Amino acid sequence: MEKNFCTAAKLVIDLECQAIQKLVDYIDAGFVRACEAILSCQGRVIVIGMGKSGHIAAKIAATLASTGTPAFCVHPGDASHGDLGMITQLDVVLAISNSGETSEILTLLPLLKELKVTLIALCGHDKSTLARSADILLNTHIDKEACPLGLAPTTSTTAALVMGDALAVAILDARGFTKEDFARSHPSGSLGRRLLTRVSDIMRTGDKIPRILNSAMVSHALLEMTQKLLGMTAIVDNQGHILGIYTDGDLRRTLNEGISIHETPLKEVMTTTFKTITPDLLAAEALDIMETFKITSLLVVDEGAMLVGAINIHDLMQAGL
Repeated sequence: MEKNFCTAAKLVIDLECQAIQKLVDYIDAGFVRACEAILSCQGRVIVIGMGKSGHIAAKIAATLASTGTPAFCVHPGDASHGDLGMITQLDVVLAISNSGETSEILTLLPLLKELKVTLIALCGHDKSTLARSADILLNTHIDKEACPLGLAPTTSTTAALVMGDALAVAILDARGFTKEDFARSHPSGSLGRRLLTRVSDIMRTGDKIPRILNSAMVSHALLEMTQKLLGMTAIVDNQGHILGIYTDGDLRRTLNEGISIHETPLKEVMTTTFKTITPDLLAAEALDIMETFKITSLLVVDEGAMLVGAINIHDLMQAGL
């Protein structure tokens, strides 16, 4: 029985791979025209499909929208009952039907023609009603469904999905769509956080910043580090300019050398060579600095070397970076 399961699964994968490979032959002048129509569209791309094709339509619309092309999916049945009002003359309609004879879509054709929208058919039969009525045809013809009964949409929906991805990515490339653009439409995703979160968004400010005057004793720095829980403190002058830093590591060295923490001024033992960052730096870049130099905290300064914040590895982790 297990062998039969695996045999059936491998046959499905093989059939769908063949269908996908055949799509290369259909990347033609019609595909170019479809890309140009969507690029020049002043409205939205309206993607419609019925049944399993409707699920593919929703995915294609979502992919277009997330890669810089305003798009949404409309159910053709709902369109016949009022939702057609969502479609304007400025839009492009992408209709998906393997047979090209889906009645719910054919019902809309006279109305779409009346609106004078550009109609792109993503269809498996180039002589079908939908294909002949469309302004542009994206052919997704398959030889057979992976379903042994030849009934369940399998290979045909995979072909439609891949053609939709090809269309979205080709347009993305033509638009010069960047990672930063992608992040703006995915602000809650991990990429969005990495590309949009600035140090200023998550750094500690005000009384939460560990800082102490350079005239203070080492023991005072120890208390500041203990209270602020960053494993270090900034050493500043009376105006707030950073003069140095004192860390847990510096404290261990101080104790190993037998230096009195109650009688030694910080200016005699502080570290004067250290890394700082600016508030406008990407938080992901701050993380890279920490990893490169094997440090867990960074001080944040403005253009005048004034201390304005502090950040550590835990702040970055809490921000999802």
